[in-house]
Amino acid sequence: MCRFCLNHWLPAIAANRKNLAVKKGQALFNEGDEVKGIYFVYSGVIKVHKRWGREKELILRFARTGDVVGQLGLGDDAVYPISATAIEAAVVCFIPMDFFESTLNVNVSFTRQLLTMLANQLQESEKRMRNLAHMPVKGRVAQALLNLKNQFGITTGGYLAVDISRQDLAAFTGAAYESLFRVINELVEDKLIGILGKYISIQNEDALTKLSEQADG
Repeated sequence: MCRFCLNHWLPAIAANRKNLAVKKGQALFNEGDEVKGIYFVYSGVIKVHKRWGREKELILRFARTGDVVGQLGLGDDAVYPISATAIEAAVVCFIPMDFFESTLNVNVSFTRQLLTMLANQLQESEKRMRNLAHMPVKGRVAQALLNLKNQFGITTGGYLAVDISRQDLAAFTGAAYESLFRVINELVEDKLIGILGKYISIQNEDALTKLSEQADG
């Protein structure tokens, strides 16, 4: 927002924004809450998720430093269609919706960037929904692990640089916890991934890629 807005608009942003510290497990907002504004992630990781069935949730994406959360509240409905919860301690910048809408009207470059981001997210969401319908669980898990590697990178020890619980990983792949547990064990046995406590390392990226491509086809 600060990068793509006009320079003379920056003081208005400074006057209207509010930095918030968010604890692990704390919700920024819940599905069905009244729309209050938009959140920009300064640090930490936020999961964007939605109710899926009576007792399940589906994680749509993970937001990290530089990402925007809550932009779906720009729709005609006055409630958020998704939830956003920190999976680790985070700092976010909150922008009230009325000021955010004024910012869109004044700053053409920022609006263009936001539309591009929304289009990319929509394409990714459509692909994920198609995969949920047609891709076997093992392919979805392989793809999820590769996506996490691409988004967060790896630690110096070779593990995915994100602290994600198995429950959240199951919700990200759209799989039951028991199915995820079984697939993870199979991938370890086949030496495609390694496990150290809650951390996962990718040991054979080519094989994981082949798994996801075969399933996607």
